[in-house]
Amino acid sequence: MLEIQIKSFSELSTQELYDLLQLRSEVFVVEQNCVYQDIDKKDQKALHVLGIKNNQLIAYTRLFKPGDYFDYASIGRVVVAKSQRQYQYGYDIMKASIEAIKNHFKENVIKISAQAYLKGFYNNLGFNEIGEEYLEDDIPHIAMIKK
Repeated sequence: MLEIQIKSFSELSTQELYDLLQLRSEVFVVEQNCVYQDIDKKDQKALHVLGIKNNQLIAYTRLFKPGDYFDYASIGRVVVAKSQRQYQYGYDIMKASIEAIKNHFKENVIKISAQAYLKGFYNNLGFNEIGEEYLEDDIPHIAMIKK
């Protein structure tokens, strides 16, 4: 079972911040072999959704209210530790993130910039593609929206 915690930047402990940056780096930089600036000065504005199992951070997203990233509320940096993906925690962390946007921002419309190979995953959560695929940090992405 995944324990979900939702925190603002100032509520994160130093250890939690370290853990989430480590998980993001482990997947987005090392596993996906993508050199990009993960620490982008947007974490301070975000709500952080932490998925914890056995006292370890294994899943994570960050949320933005409308206007902070896109015109709509958004979910980004969706990540699950490689060793935990077979348990479908991606769905758990995303469902918690969608609920958090409704509860914290009072929004229903959510826009994401999804890695193209995950379209089906996001379709299953109610997101639909908008526009054409594009490259973001040399990885094919597609804009998706959930209304």
